[in-house]
Parts: sequence; C-alpha cells; structure tokens
Amino acid sequence: MSGTPVFTIGYEEATPPRLLGALSAAGVAVLVDVRALANSRRPGFAKRALSAALEGAGIGYLHLPALGTPAAGRQAVREGRADEMRRIFGAHLQGVEAQAALAALRDLARRQPVCLLCLEADPARCHRTLVAEAVGLPVRHLAPGPAAPG
Repeated sequence: MSGTPVFTIGYEEATPPRLLGALSAAGVAVLVDVRALANSRRPGFAKRALSAALEGAGIGYLHLPALGTPAAGRQAVREGRADEMRRIFGAHLQGVEAQAALAALRDLARRQPVCLLCLEADPARCHRTLVAEAVGLPVRHLAPGPAAPG
C-alpha cells in the first residue's frame, strides 16, 4: 500500500472546532461521513450543521450512507460486542450498494486526502477502520485534539 493515507476520525470526544482543527492540520480535503444516519444528538455533528462548518473551513463533505453500519451492528457495538459488529459489517460491505460506495470512495481517496467520520472515538471499535482498510491505501487515525483549558 502506497500513497496518501485514508484518515479516520471519531467525534465522540470532540467539539466541532477541535474536529475542524484536526482535519485542517492533516490537510484533509473531503470529510466522508460513513454513518448510516447522518444525525447526532451532539450539537454541530448532524449533517446540515457539520457540512456548513466544513464548507466554512474549506473542506468538502460527502455522506455515503451505504458505508454505514446496519442497525444490528450498531446494537452489537452498544452492547460491547465489537467482533459481532465486524462480522455484521463485513457481510454488509459485500452488498451491491456498499461495493458501489466503496468504489466511489476509493476513487476519491486516490485523488485527494479524505477522512472517514463516525461517532466512535476508538477506531478499533468502529466500522470506519474496516472501510478505510477496504480502500487499499495506508490508514491513519486522527484524534480531535485536547479540550481547550477553561
């Protein structure tokens, strides 16, 4: 594997400014949202607010819901069964829609730096790592950075 890495980031422990800072520092051109549903109870991380903040920072936004974890996989993670989530998501990733989205992501990642976004802070517990590995480029996990003192 050679080339620009595919970055990943989880927003679980982030604020929108910290997320934007990490993306900008890494030189990310497009944030690819790989949540099945691009909504969030956390302020600033629902699709509309997130895409507007990214646009203001000069970073593109692309939502690929076909690369999101099915409901059963999300439930497995919530219950601490990461291996089961990987199995469920692995089967999902073989589907026609997921394969088409993965091909589009692979093409985009070969042209410009992308970062995959999901909630989970720990990339080892998140499906975004499986998506990033499937792209076939090096993978680099970003962290949103420390909270501002206050």
